[in-house]
Amino acid sequence: MLAACTPALVLEPAPQAHDPACAEVMLRMPDEIDGTPDRDTSAQGTEAWGDPALAIARCGMEPPAPTTDRCVTVDGVDWISTEESEESWTFVTYGRTPAVEVILDPTRVSGATVLSTVSPAVTVLEQTGECVGAQDAEQVPEAPES
Repeated sequence: MLAACTPALVLEPAPQAHDPACAEVMLRMPDEIDGTPDRDTSAQGTEAWGDPALAIARCGMEPPAPTTDRCVTVDGVDWISTEESEESWTFVTYGRTPAVEVILDPTRVSGATVLSTVSPAVTVLEQTGECVGAQDAEQVPEAPES
């Protein structure tokens, strides 16, 4: 019997992919996103769905510093939108260590679908911070004029 095999997607691991917390996250990643099954990847702490991939997740990213980039909360997980183009959107968790990065193809799947599908896996990472609105941010006093 012949079976079609999808080759492993070659990915670069995140800097902290060896963190034991990433193993917990990756074990909880979904088997499919929007009906598209996961596939093998070549790097520790990574997951991909589809061929070609409609979404890729990498655990072990450096947690982002406070930012004014857009933040969305999905199922209790804060995600910062770090880069958007017509072919690719990148989101990184905020307030969790290590951070998880998700890159998706917005022409094939919505960001809301992907983030709502992977957020339950990310909740195993302890939340140490959260996004705040501009009205809630600590106001930094202006420097006195010299």
